[in-house]
Amino acid sequence: MTVVERREIALVDLLDRLLAGGVVITGDVTLRVADVDLVRIDLNALISSVNASVPSPFEMLPEPPAKEL
Repeated sequence: MTVVERREIALVDLLDRLLAGGVVITGDVTLRVADVDLVRIDLNALISSVNASVPSPFEMLPEPPAKEL
């Protein structure tokens, strides 16, 4: 067993490394009865940290135009 294989890492350190670079989570769930698909759920998520040097993309969204009645 090499030193790299024996190296232990704390969960907090692992999360810090993952969030610093960003993580993409994808998955598919299908509920099937008698070979008939009843429900299908697709998951695509991007998890990343946001700080002052990388602002949130939601802050740059333009305001929607006002609707006239």
